[in-house]
Amino acid sequence: MHLTLNVQKNFPGFHLAADVSLSGDRVGVFGPSGSGKSTLVGMLAGFLKPDAGEILLNGDTLFSTSRKINVRPDQRRIAMVFQQHSLFPHMNVRNNLLYGYRRCQVDQRSIHLDTLVAVLQLDDLLERDITTLSGGQQQRVSLGRAILANPRLLLMDEPLSALDDTLRFQIIPYLKSVSSEFGIPYLFISHSLVEMRLMTDTVLAFDKGAMVGQTTSEQLARDRMGSSQVGYINLLNLGRASDNGSLYAYPWGAARLLLSAASDRDHSMAELSSKDIILFKQHPEAISARNLLQCTVRSLFNTGRRIGVELDCAGNTLISEVVQDAVNELGIIPGSTVFAAVKASAFRILPG
Repeated sequence: MHLTLNVQKNFPGFHLAADVSLSGDRVGVFGPSGSGKSTLVGMLAGFLKPDAGEILLNGDTLFSTSRKINVRPDQRRIAMVFQQHSLFPHMNVRNNLLYGYRRCQVDQRSIHLDTLVAVLQLDDLLERDITTLSGGQQQRVSLGRAILANPRLLLMDEPLSALDDTLRFQIIPYLKSVSSEFGIPYLFISHSLVEMRLMTDTVLAFDKGAMVGQTTSEQLARDRMGSSQVGYINLLNLGRASDNGSLYAYPWGAARLLLSAASDRDHSMAELSSKDIILFKQHPEAISARNLLQCTVRSLFNTGRRIGVELDCAGNTLISEVVQDAVNELGIIPGSTVFAAVKASAFRILPG
């Protein structure tokens, strides 16, 4: 996908301006509530008319004030997945899924019901009433309905914010499958840094109606470490757990971690805050933390009053945060060796 946006929109007490040109299939739009994310998406979809500017998608002009072009929403071939699923309660799952498909031109139908149902695991739900579905099932049906419209771009406007943590992380793999299985690029809108890192590569950051940066999701998380109450959140891919006395041992690449939380899955993802990693210059004689990893410092980066320390721990990456005095006292420089201590209770296994 190649997208060019140069638009302005005014509301009482609010002005949005965006000027960006980007390429990519997994793009995020990030910012707090009221920053202009949904306004931007509404203009791209054609639900809101910009006051001035132009919008081009893959070389096609969707809007231009100078050329007096404003393509109707139903002709843009852009589908949306909303925070609320907005399914039709008088239709069963099958007919909800086929709603957009039946309105799609025959020569544009490259994705069909059977293929979609298999990917989103909806085969047991097709004849069900919408009102009998769980929140996660309804969001999968909403996603499927958008995909069956065979769009050239999918817009996902805070699609996970109405779900609890368990459903949120169950839905993410289905959302990610959109691009890989069907070749549909997407814009993913959220105010969650973790969602950005799991769902996107390139991120457009907005604040108070202005685009304040275009970066990668990883760099965005690092840049905001110092201003975040939770610091930088490390996302660790873990193997199957085994009992280890009062704790549980998880493979983590070539290393092993001890956690207080149990999981019966073959693969789990865990969160670990940069604030919960304590660094030592030498191997401590004794320590209460159950995880002590010998690591090599890859790099350091500044963020506010904190210093991020990127660590190589047996081939795995961890980000710790310290103050400048600690960097000086421990002699932390790229290539130096440090020992990282983490309590077993500091990890959080993500639902899935």
